[in-house]
Amino acid sequence: MNPNKALWEKGDFTRIASTMRTSGEALVHSLGIRKGLKVLDLGCGDGTTALPAAALGADVVGVDIASNLVEAGNQRAREQGLSNCSFQEGDATDLQNLEDESFDLVLSIFGAMFAPKPFDVAKEMVRVTRRGGRIVMGNWIPNDPTLVAQILKVCAAYTPPPPEGFVSPMTWGVEHEVTARFAAAGVPKDNVAFVKDTFTFNYPGPPSRFVGDFRTYYGPTMNAFAAAEESGRADELQTKLEELFESQNTSASQDETCIPATFLRVTAVRE
Repeated sequence: MNPNKALWEKGDFTRIASTMRTSGEALVHSLGIRKGLKVLDLGCGDGTTALPAAALGADVVGVDIASNLVEAGNQRAREQGLSNCSFQEGDATDLQNLEDESFDLVLSIFGAMFAPKPFDVAKEMVRVTRRGGRIVMGNWIPNDPTLVAQILKVCAAYTPPPPEGFVSPMTWGVEHEVTARFAAAGVPKDNVAFVKDTFTFNYPGPPSRFVGDFRTYYGPTMNAFAAAEESGRADELQTKLEELFESQNTSASQDETCIPATFLRVTAVRE
C-alpha cells in the first residue's frame, strides 16, 4: 500500500478534525466563495473546509487519499443535505481523474502538504486551476512554537529517520520553497502571496485527554508512540506531549481545551 495512504487511513482523523470545524468555517468564509464557484478541496479529510464551501453555494469536489475519510465526508454531506459536495479518493501527486483548468479555486488546508513529491503536487494543483483562478493552501510552519509544529517536532525524536529522498511536509511552510514549487509549475513569484494565520483546536475535555486522542487516532502520533513503545519511551513521549498541550491551552476551564496554532496561508493565482 502507498505509505501515505496507510498513514492517513490509520486511526480515525475525523476525531481530530472535529476540533477544527470552527476555524475551518471561518477560513472558508474569508475566501469570497459564492454560488456556482467550482472548488476542489485537496486532502480534504472529512470536509472541514469542503462542507462550509458547499454551504455557501460552491460546487465542491473533495479529494483525499484515505478511503475512510472520503466515506466519512460523503456521509457528512448527505447528513447536511449538500448535494453540491462530493468526495472521492485520489492522490495529490497525480489527479488523473480531474481535467485541466476545471476549478476556480483549489483549496488545501493541511492536506496536500503531507503528500510526497511536492513539485508534482504544485504542478497538479496548477493544472486543474482555471486561468485567473486561485490556489489557497494552509501549511504548518517548521519550528513554529505553536501546537502542530511542536507535536511533529516532539514525535520526530521518537521515530526512525525517514527514508532517503524524503522531503519533509513542513517545507510547505517555508516561503522560498513554496515559491520555487509554484514557479516550476508556471506561476510567477509575484502571483504567490503569504500571510501567517491561526487555526484553533477546540476540544471538549482537558489537554491530557486531547493528547490521548492524538495518540489513538492521529497517524503521525500513532507511529511515534509505536516506535516509542518499542524503545520503552512511550511514557516519556506521553509526558512531553501533555506538557506541550497544557502549556498551549488558553481555556480558563479545566474541562475544555482551546489551542491556537499558527500556519502559513498561501495564495497563488494562475495566469
